[in-house]
Amino acid sequence: MKKSILFTLLTILGTSVASAQLLKFGVKAGANFSTLSGADADGFDGLTSFHAGALAEIKIFENFAVQPELLYSSQGAKVEGFEDTKLDYVTVPVLAKFYLITDKLSLEAGPQFAFLVNDNVEALAETKSFDFAAIGGLGFQFTDNVFAQARYVVGLTDTTEDAEIKNTTIQLSLGYRF
Repeated sequence: MKKSILFTLLTILGTSVASAQLLKFGVKAGANFSTLSGADADGFDGLTSFHAGALAEIKIFENFAVQPELLYSSQGAKVEGFEDTKLDYVTVPVLAKFYLITDKLSLEAGPQFAFLVNDNVEALAETKSFDFAAIGGLGFQFTDNVFAQARYVVGLTDTTEDAEIKNTTIQLSLGYRF
């Protein structure tokens, strides 16, 4: 009886330790350098803003993980002679992470689903409430906990009903995994 209880406790402990290595959570924040591009995007310049949120890294293999995130991201563009165009989203990137150097340097790519929560584009055009994008970038793990990421996010859908304009954003992030 004592042996079976001890075996059960060791199995639970071993599973917990293994799970801790396979699933990590974290937070991140950083700068957005965004603009609006496309056929109807004349006169737009870059806008500097921010993003912040949470992530989970699910290790599938030694050098491959999936990283879903939930971020608040402020994007848009400067418009000469007008108020800056600001589009605030709750974004859900789902990234495949390929570690080029085990647990240090990763190549990240995947889709992003973005839901518009605020804009200041009242009279100019009707903004769409959903934005779909593709992401590519690099991540670097400084320590077991501290990391940095650099990404390029290119919108694949138009931001408005009335014009061919898409979001493009460069994101630089610092984060902490626990």
